[in-house]
Amino acid sequence: MVDFYVTSEDRVILRELSKKQLEYSQLPVMKERAKLWYKHNAGNGTRPMIHVEIGTFEPDIIPKLRCQTDTGRTIELELYRNFINYEMIDDDRVVPPYYPICWDTWFKLFGVTIEREHAKSAEGQGLGHRFKYIIADLEKDFPKLGPSKYGVDKEKTLAWKEFVENIFGDILPVKITNNCLYAVPTQDIVHMMGMVNMLFAMYDYPDTFHALMKRISDDYIEYFRWLESEGLLLPTASYESCGQGSFCFTHELPQETESGKQLKTNDLWGFMDSQETVGISPDMYQEFIFPYYEKISGLYGLFSYGCCEPVDPIWDNCLSKSDNLRKVSISPWCNEEFMGERLKGARVIYHRKPSPNFIGVGKELDEDAWRRHIIKTLKAAQGCHLEITQRDVYSLGGDIHKPRKAVRIIRELIDEYWL
Repeated sequence: MVDFYVTSEDRVILRELSKKQLEYSQLPVMKERAKLWYKHNAGNGTRPMIHVEIGTFEPDIIPKLRCQTDTGRTIELELYRNFINYEMIDDDRVVPPYYPICWDTWFKLFGVTIEREHAKSAEGQGLGHRFKYIIADLEKDFPKLGPSKYGVDKEKTLAWKEFVENIFGDILPVKITNNCLYAVPTQDIVHMMGMVNMLFAMYDYPDTFHALMKRISDDYIEYFRWLESEGLLLPTASYESCGQGSFCFTHELPQETESGKQLKTNDLWGFMDSQETVGISPDMYQEFIFPYYEKISGLYGLFSYGCCEPVDPIWDNCLSKSDNLRKVSISPWCNEEFMGERLKGARVIYHRKPSPNFIGVGKELDEDAWRRHIIKTLKAAQGCHLEITQRDVYSLGGDIHKPRKAVRIIRELIDEYWL
């Protein structure tokens, strides 16, 4: 039996916030933004879309939580996450007309839990962490890796849904949903054996490394197929995340689950990246990584690729061959002009991630430098479907209005430079 608890005072606070979220979700501007996202993701957009991802600087921008219980604060924080962008930033994020929760599922690669050691400051704040590797030598340790494990706690999920509904379900609907299917095999490998060890393993044990990649890709596919068979896949065609601070709005995938019909993986968005292989050549990526990524991404209906790694070195020989690729990350380390030429006139979205230094370093936003930075992107991406997502800002330096200023400047520059 799962027990959750909030105080009567917590209930008042949560009902107040849920009412605010519902009211925001019904504003005309939200309906207009949703239409723009649908057009944008279909390759018919009228202007670049803008989103500021707040997860890394939430303490700076979300008001001090008022609920007394841990459970109450958990719900309170999620409610703020649903609408704080509208209140504080005014980007293109759309406030959902429901409170989303996800099935309590898990996927444990090779059945192991990778432990972390954390470093904290004198004030108790987190400074960093490192992983306790389970592979020292791939050739020797590979036979020790067990089968992957996965599962779902439906009872807990349904109990949580009922609990939240009893607080404010008469105001704001509570909906079980899911975000995109997510697979990042090279990140899994680095967590198991470290970056240097991974890179040397490709050279020292190429056949074993291929075997490792095959097992990982096969196990992800097996897990996704299990989600299918259990009826745990839900539509990713509107407010859901499709990775890297972007959203799933599309009419190309099912908007809802038909009665008696289970969704398949190709009915959903997916996401992949491979930041960890930035140190290998494009040829090595094509040999050791892409075949297995291609096998997984082939299951998706549409997918988004990339995080901080530059994608230009692997575009021509690898990523450009993916027919269902719809968004590709253009990070601060990517050759903007090269990718602008490659994506001009294509349906693949030029998903630009500006440098976080302008908003995240120092107290003042250097508006002139920020303008130059964004103008460079607008010029490089002419003829492309452009999306701008600001990520990886860890502090606002005491000025909580910097993200809003930055978005305002982007909008001004779009009016001036976007053709």
